[in-house]
Amino acid sequence: MVERESHSMDEIFQAFSDGTRRAMLRDLATGERTVGELCEPFPMTLAAASKHIRVLEKAGLVRREIRWRTHVCHLEATPVKQALEELAFYERFWTSRLDTLEHMLREEDAQTMQPALAEPCEGDQT
Repeated sequence: MVERESHSMDEIFQAFSDGTRRAMLRDLATGERTVGELCEPFPMTLAAASKHIRVLEKAGLVRREIRWRTHVCHLEATPVKQALEELAFYERFWTSRLDTLEHMLREEDAQTMQPALAEPCEGDQT
């Protein structure tokens, strides 16, 4: 069976949608952690932490390794890169649209200001 390389964007963004999971990912960014170490800063049981870690694993963000009876977690970068690429597409799209809007508004302002500058003021005798 071939392991899938590309993880679902829905799974990745679902994993990022929870503050506890984001904090766990930040902890893992500094190095591997056991499940116990990951759940330590939070008021939760090992079982609850394990559920969060399973969501992260399903998204491909975390790889769990079993060393004897200890579960050690590692951060995986590939899904993060995929999410950034997805977000970059929308950033380019909206930047382009906003640049176009800004250009149109500036042109409209210039056209609105131009007739006002051409008209003489009420007290002028020309």
